[in-house]
Amino acid sequence: MSRTALLLLADGRFPAGGHAHSGGVEAAIAHASVHDLDSLEAFCRGRLHTTGLTAAGLAAAAAAGYDPLLLDEAADARTPVPALRAVARRLGRQMMRAARAAFPSPELDRLATERPKGAHQPIVLGLAARAAGLTPVGAAHAAAYEAVGGPATAAVRLLSLDPLDATRLLADLSAEVDAVAVTAADAAARVAVEGLGALPSASAPLLDITAEQHAAWTMRLFAS
Repeated sequence: MSRTALLLLADGRFPAGGHAHSGGVEAAIAHASVHDLDSLEAFCRGRLHTTGLTAAGLAAAAAAGYDPLLLDEAADARTPVPALRAVARRLGRQMMRAARAAFPSPELDRLATERPKGAHQPIVLGLAARAAGLTPVGAAHAAAYEAVGGPATAAVRLLSLDPLDATRLLADLSAEVDAVAVTAADAAARVAVEGLGALPSASAPLLDITAEQHAAWTMRLFAS
C-alpha cells in the first residue's frame, strides 16, 4: 500500500471540494448543539460511528473491486434524505475529476461514463484508492478520517476555535478512526459471502433532518 497515496487522498487540500462542506456541523452550530470544543468532539464522534462508518464501508467495498454501480445503489439506499444524496453526488463529481487526474484508471473512466451526474463520493473515493494501489482498509481510513476532519476544520471557522485545539481533538479521536476503518474493511470483506447487506448502514437521523433544513437556508457559509 502506498502511504503517500493515502495521505494525498486524506489531505483536506486534495481538490475534491470537501473544503466547501461542513459535514453538518454548520447546522448543528446554528441549533446550538455544537457550541464549544467538547460538543464538537461529541458531534464528530457521533458522525464517525454512524455516517462515517457507512461511508467507510462503501469506500472499502469499492476498493476491494465490487461493482461500483451496485455500490452506488447501496449508497442511495443508505442515504434517505434528498439533500444529502445531492451533496454526495456533487462531491462524487468533484472527487472524480481530481481522482482521474491523480490516479487514472479504466474503472474511474467507466464510472464517470455510467454516472455522468456523479456517483456517491465514498464509491469514487474507493475506486481512487484502488487505482492508487491502496487496500480496502486504506480506503476506509480515508473515508473515516474525512468524517471527522471536515467538521472539525469547518468548526474552527464557524466558532473561531483555536486550530491547535481542533487538531488535538482529531488526535484524540485517532484510535476510534482506526477502529472504524478496520470494522468497515471487515464488513466489505464479507460482501462476497453475505452480499451488500453486510456493509454498514448506520444512520444519524438528526443529521438527516438538519441537512434538509440547511439546504433551504438562503445564507450559509458552507454548501452542506
